[in-house]
Amino acid sequence: MRYCIVGAGFSGAVIGRALAEAGHKVLVIDERATLGGNCHSERDAETGVMVHIYGPHIFHTGNERVWDYVRRFGDWVPYNHRVQAVSGGRVFSLPVNLLTINQFFNKVMSPAEARAFIAAQAEKIEEPKNFEEQALSMIGPDLYRAFFRGYTRKQWGVEPTQLPASILKRLPVRFTYEDSYFAHPYQAMPREGYTEVVKAILAVDGVELRLSTRFEDLDEKFAHVIYSGPIDRYFHYDYGRLGYRTLDFERFTHRGDYQGTAVLNYCDEEVPFTRITEHKHFAPWERDKLEGSVLYREFSRLCGPEDIPYYPIRQTNEEAMLRRYVSRAESTDGVSFVGRLGSYRYLDMDVTIAEALDASSRMIAAIRDGAKLPAFFVPPLGA
Repeated sequence: MRYCIVGAGFSGAVIGRALAEAGHKVLVIDERATLGGNCHSERDAETGVMVHIYGPHIFHTGNERVWDYVRRFGDWVPYNHRVQAVSGGRVFSLPVNLLTINQFFNKVMSPAEARAFIAAQAEKIEEPKNFEEQALSMIGPDLYRAFFRGYTRKQWGVEPTQLPASILKRLPVRFTYEDSYFAHPYQAMPREGYTEVVKAILAVDGVELRLSTRFEDLDEKFAHVIYSGPIDRYFHYDYGRLGYRTLDFERFTHRGDYQGTAVLNYCDEEVPFTRITEHKHFAPWERDKLEGSVLYREFSRLCGPEDIPYYPIRQTNEEAMLRRYVSRAESTDGVSFVGRLGSYRYLDMDVTIAEALDASSRMIAAIRDGAKLPAFFVPPLGA
């Protein structure tokens, strides 16, 4: 019998290829008409710009296994991601670095002076319990209000005091002029877009691909299902819908260069959108050859039944609901849940690929040994 993989994003593509290379027959389906999940990219017919249709995706990793893997399936061009932010009518560099600090406070401080200055600004909170406390303990009230409070309320739709401190822990504060958004050694963009990479991964004997196909509409038997869709959907939302934020994109075009950078955050709460992304800046090797430009204004809101889920909220009520779905999954035979939606976790691309590679190895070994496949290869609720 064949194996069924639900979802033609990176999780599904990596696992599908591995199973096929191990000699198994695989059906990969996706309800969209396009490949790559939310990483889907395509060239705009009018301008020639490679557009990240569901919002920008930046590849960065420190995992050599993942880096070696993706380079098998396309030409990757070095890309150093930088982000600017508008706050109070001025433009600053993010993440917060020495330039941001000196600009914001109108000073000329050395790294040691800036470190001492921010330490004096920061509030003494031994164990921050939420996003706001974490920010106040890291950078103090002025930088928090300028760059994080309004933006966070727009992005998440709740007070920062209701969000976990862990969200902010991922963002560095630098006391140098280094303004790269990510610190990983491998940072790049696929020259022909993410869709072509996913297509190349799936181009192997033993894989059948069906787009515009819902799992609920299949009437076939499979040896096992690998499900990268929303875990609550698999169980027909029996315990309720897990909370997500979704994005609305207001697309517009411009002749020339609109903002001079790929991402410009708008931190002030009175501005209704969170950021503007200019997609030709994600491909600097061809940017200057393109006269036109494609841009998105991003608006964040609570995800409804017909919307695309982007960011798992994971507040207290979602965690409790997730526990019920995880327990249900662990007592259900014939299905394994993978990826961002299957495990209800926020995952960067490189982590998604790394977990899919690991899941593939464990899956192939279990099939060979006649062992039962687990419901999860990574515990959604932590170890």
